Amino acid sequence: MQKGKNNDTFIPPNFDYASDTKHIEISNVLKNTYMLLAVTLLFSACTAGFSMLINLSHGMALVCSLAALVTLFVVHKTANSAKGLISVFVFTGLMGMSLGPMLSHYLSLANGPSIVLQALGGTALVFFALSGYVLTTKKDFSFLGGFLMVGLIVAVIASIALLFFNAPAMHLALSAMIVLLMSGLILFDTSRIIHGGETNYILATVSLYLNIYNLFTAMLHLLGASDD
Repeated sequence: MQKGKNNDTFIPPNFDYASDTKHIEISNVLKNTYMLLAVTLLFSACTAGFSMLINLSHGMALVCSLAALVTLFVVHKTANSAKGLISVFVFTGLMGMSLGPMLSHYLSLANGPSIVLQALGGTALVFFALSGYVLTTKKDFSFLGGFLMVGLIVAVIASIALLFFNAPAMHLALSAMIVLLMSGLILFDTSRIIHGGETNYILATVSLYLNIYNLFTAMLHLLGASDD
């Protein structure tokens, strides 16, 4: 134990102030991220319910998706200010609204409620299992970044191509691919937070939110197709 020069405070000989401060900052980012993620998911569920209540059309759902895409740029621009919180709620609210027609479609099926609940349960299970694994093991999954980026590009190109072709098998393959990609991104994004790669909890929340959103919709497509 050592004494400070100007006071009687005892400082451990191996005390690393910089490391301890960084650990506290990461813990705060992680805590704020999961708190905001929970609230935004709940808010999205409410807007999705409202969308179903007013019987939002598929055309308007597409408008909401495009508006959410524009808002996503605003989120990145305002992430370091109080306006960032407002923009993230606008973004997640629009995403929830755009989900309404899809949920209405699946809920109208004979086994619809069961399909939606299974998709919700599967999404929650995957997210908590993968996030818990990263938080427990502290493994660094940054090496997945390149593979995931290539996979996302392929998925986007395939999604655009399938707009012009009626190929159910390819749609299923794409949904399965998205499930794998989102699972990898959950590992990657959680790892970035705990290793200090992402220090803005608003941006971290948006990343995890999109992973969960896309994972849920992909599971919904897979379960709906298997039930058909």
